[in-house]
Amino acid sequence: MLDQCLSDLSAAQADGNKYFTPVDLTRLMVSAAVPRDGDRVLDPVCGSGGLLVESHRYVHDRVGLHPTMSLVGKEQHMLSSQVARMNLAVRGIAAQILPPGDSLAVPEPEQHDIILANLPFNQSGWAREEETQGGPSRPASAAPLDPRWSKEPPSPGNANAAWIQHIAHALAPKGRAVFLMVDTMASTRKAGPIPRLRERLLRDDLVESVIALPARVSGPSRDTTSCLWVFNKDKSARPGWGTHDRRGQVLFINARNAYEQLPNSRARRLGEKNSASISTTLAAWRGLAEAGSAPPPYQDEPGWSRSCTVTEIAAHEYSLMPTSYAVEPLSREQDTRGRVERLKRELMEQLEEMRDLEPRLLDALEEL
Repeated sequence: MLDQCLSDLSAAQADGNKYFTPVDLTRLMVSAAVPRDGDRVLDPVCGSGGLLVESHRYVHDRVGLHPTMSLVGKEQHMLSSQVARMNLAVRGIAAQILPPGDSLAVPEPEQHDIILANLPFNQSGWAREEETQGGPSRPASAAPLDPRWSKEPPSPGNANAAWIQHIAHALAPKGRAVFLMVDTMASTRKAGPIPRLRERLLRDDLVESVIALPARVSGPSRDTTSCLWVFNKDKSARPGWGTHDRRGQVLFINARNAYEQLPNSRARRLGEKNSASISTTLAAWRGLAEAGSAPPPYQDEPGWSRSCTVTEIAAHEYSLMPTSYAVEPLSREQDTRGRVERLKRELMEQLEEMRDLEPRLLDALEEL
């Protein structure tokens, strides 16, 4: 009954881009993060608190006791923040839902073992120009004000890079993060800050997996295609984790066509079967076993998954787009479709660049 109420509320808020993460995607994200009892879990854009609820359920099902984990959520919108408190309270789950506020305003005050987030895409006007290095009032050579982007500041006109760096900065030494991000952050190849950010993430060996999702499975009004990014600050083999040392490697999963069409509707869902297939592939690649059983073997599957070294990815201009790696041999029809997809991605990149330049152009015009 509560889940249905939350679903109805999400649909009612969809036009305002404040919908909640679907249950099947929530379960996939949590299973990819693998929270453990005692972990500190953060959702910086918690919405209804669904990812925190699922983290608690995931751990409870495995330890058989009331988890001792720390659950922290923050939400900018007052109504969603109130819904999150109610959602957790009626389930008897102890969690700290912080007062409504913008998570990007300041760095997280402490590090977290697990970070989960269904992020807003292409968020404009997220920061004042003077808060980032290189604005008109701040010389490009000046020291950055914020430790989250000490190497290169994100664009003040688009928060995608800021969210990625915010999450990376907040991870504990063995922390893991799973978050949704628009395709352009994985695919843009034109020289600039986005490819440089991907290069830094790969050189720091932070990226563990990138999963291409079908359109319209992350929210009722999201037609933009997106990927699930998985960060892991320790990809080594170790007891209690996985048997495969995956340092210097990234797993790409192409789940673009893994969806269920809802009857008499444009709506789609990932579905339990597809979610389980993704989780199983990631667990096999990690060498991660459930309930003491031997981990399943992993091998690349054309069109579905491929494990790549950072050296291979560097040769592709540090692209993190799964559809560039986990591919099947192309027929003539598929090759034509692939060219159309590439042109579409290039157009999206150009439009994104225009969005980044717009606030700067407006500022320059005002000064005339």
